[in-house]
Amino acid sequence: MSLKSVRTSYALLVCVPLTPALAAAGADSLWVFGAAALGLIPLSRLVSRAIEEAAARAGARAGGLLTATLAYAPQLIVCAMALAAGRHGLVKSSITGALLSMLLLVMGLAFFVGGLKHRRQYFNREQAELSATMMVLSVIALSVPALYGTFVPHVRNSGPVESLSEAVAAIMLIVYAMALYFALYWDGDGTGITAPRADVPRWPLGRALGTLAVALLGIGWLGHELVAQIGPLTRDHAVSETFLGLVIIPLATNVSGHLVGVEMAWRNRSDVSLAVTLGAGIHIALFVAPLLVFLSLLLGRPMDLIFSPLELVSLAAASGVATLVAHDGASNWLEGVLLIAVYAMLAMAFWWVPVVG
Repeated sequence: MSLKSVRTSYALLVCVPLTPALAAAGADSLWVFGAAALGLIPLSRLVSRAIEEAAARAGARAGGLLTATLAYAPQLIVCAMALAAGRHGLVKSSITGALLSMLLLVMGLAFFVGGLKHRRQYFNREQAELSATMMVLSVIALSVPALYGTFVPHVRNSGPVESLSEAVAAIMLIVYAMALYFALYWDGDGTGITAPRADVPRWPLGRALGTLAVALLGIGWLGHELVAQIGPLTRDHAVSETFLGLVIIPLATNVSGHLVGVEMAWRNRSDVSLAVTLGAGIHIALFVAPLLVFLSLLLGRPMDLIFSPLELVSLAAASGVATLVAHDGASNWLEGVLLIAVYAMLAMAFWWVPVVG
């Protein structure tokens, strides 16, 4: 399963040179966007592999910190390109989509394949509840600016709304730093939030760092082309920017983490699988989202944290489901089907979001 998926994803590297070739030939925006999105998949996997190799050589704590800070570099780079283009809606929907894909789609797939092979799987209930609680609190933090924007008169991306978003983002980053410190120095059993994989390094350090640099540059290149196609794609094919950010970008940039979560469940390592999915949600909510707020300031494109009501309801539902799942300390394939079904229904709802402009 693992080897075949790796070979398949690396075969998609052909899409990296194909993307600019299609753009130069004046191909339809759908083809250029699709090639760029597919090209991001193997580059994101290369980033993950290079980080694993470097982290395994750096020791448990330094490696854990390296993994935690660089694992979401692909999504950060693509979102930075979107911020530079002034596409705040795309960035915020990609944050929502990354959380939904981890908490519903990936967790659902993990439960499904693990349940089919091992019938019923059990995991550390106490650790899962801690991670789920952090996830719920993270979603609450993301909701504060949106609730303010809903009930208090405001002008979007200006004045109190922007200041509140920045203050919330700063607090979230502080909490994230404390969570890392707790995971590295206090939690003897390990939360899974910072732990690198225990594989023996097979790449020289120079190769790992070189691969990481090249892959990140490639992601930046494809990310710029992908964002450039958003306007023509929404105009010519009536696909909403919200759907593209919520479904396509998270799946293309976080595919490696998705596959790890499912693979661990297949191997009957349900504790690791759940740590990957819930830990990823915590990373995205407490690190990626607030970091993008401050990155938008550096780029001169201030972004607030006001999400749409549909996004907020979806996030609340996903975090609530994660809490319920963690409560009983066990999973089966039917729970996986239900989680996947909820993700599919939410994705369809966002598919029919009206195209603006």
